[in-house]
Amino acid sequence: MTRADALREAQDRFVAAWGQMAAAWGISRTMAEVYALLHITGEPMCTDDVMARLQISRGNASMSLRSLQDWGIVTLVTRRGGPKDYKKYFTAEQDVWALFRAIVRERMKREVEPLLASLYEIRDLTGIERDRSMTAEERRALVGHNQRLDAMLDFFKTLDKLGQRFISPSGRGLRLAASMLAKVS
Repeated sequence: MTRADALREAQDRFVAAWGQMAAAWGISRTMAEVYALLHITGEPMCTDDVMARLQISRGNASMSLRSLQDWGIVTLVTRRGGPKDYKKYFTAEQDVWALFRAIVRERMKREVEPLLASLYEIRDLTGIERDRSMTAEERRALVGHNQRLDAMLDFFKTLDKLGQRFISPSGRGLRLAASMLAKVS
């Protein structure tokens, strides 16, 4: 096996590993594979190159590249291919800390923030009013319900604050948390 073949095999295995991990992260397998390919090769690639290497359709490649751009982990670069011929190329974020900040940011936006909004709406539905028609048993059930709901709200508000520190532009929060957790035995 030549070195070029070994490198290609290693890249393909990296791409496959990211694709397998995608489901656990709540993203499409193809989107993860496209990012992994751009990241591990470290070279700008056009849509045709991505399609050929991953054996995927143009639509799948385009949708994945667009989503990755929306996440802020893939950037569009225009290169001149010839006279009046410009081709779109894509590069991947190479800073792994920036990558994981973007992933945390997207997960917070798509999962935690909507859940928090729902929990607040639910809490508003069950606010204890000075309803004199409520029996003592109904009031106890409502108070218990709201205490459990408030505990859940407190947890997710704390998680949201922690997430906001993780995704700060400097990334210090994520690095600090990772360093501290690594020291815990």
